[in-house]
Amino acid sequence: MAKIPKPSIDVAALQASLKSQFTGLNPNDPPSWPALPRYLLCVAVTIAVVAALWFVWLSSSDEELTAEQAKEVQLKEDYKKKLVQAVNLDALKKQREQVQQYVTQLEKQLPGKAEMDALLSDINQAGLGRSLQFELFRPGQVSVKEYYAELPIAVRVTGRYHDIGAFAADIANLSRIVTLNNFSLAPGKDGNLTMDTTAKTFRYLDPDEVALQRKSAPGAKK
Repeated sequence: MAKIPKPSIDVAALQASLKSQFTGLNPNDPPSWPALPRYLLCVAVTIAVVAALWFVWLSSSDEELTAEQAKEVQLKEDYKKKLVQAVNLDALKKQREQVQQYVTQLEKQLPGKAEMDALLSDINQAGLGRSLQFELFRPGQVSVKEYYAELPIAVRVTGRYHDIGAFAADIANLSRIVTLNNFSLAPGKDGNLTMDTTAKTFRYLDPDEVALQRKSAPGAKK
């Protein structure tokens, strides 16, 4: 049986043919290149474009991942805080009720606008009840705060040392809040003392006054 002859491949000629395709290439005119260089150039450009797009996508994905990780940490912290609050919810409610009761008690110690005259009369009567002589009792300008109004009263009384001390104690024991400020004593006539002080009393604002105060406050929305 006759043997089929194997085709012979001229490797040297093939190498020379391939080399000739890469010889004398004009870099400014790739379409004129032989087929093999054109195909290799297309493959190289495609790989470069894919690699660039992949790098850009990975960069943006890395930034998103970092942002989401930071967000995860913050959410975990918020969760822990809310979990603690949820566990202590009953205790927090009781504390809130206690604070509200305390605020209500304080508000009851602040007279309303209609009760201010009666409070001024109480201060005056406290001095007269201790046999003190009023040389000055002058209410000043009302200073309006966010939730209350402050009324300073310039007071000058003359009397004995113990009577002045008892008068200060009576002021502290009034059912309404009254404070004595800028307290000073000076010797007077016949062994008496003269006390100069600024008594400050406070009253709460009614709802209309609170609304007006908030409306006129700096930074309030117009």
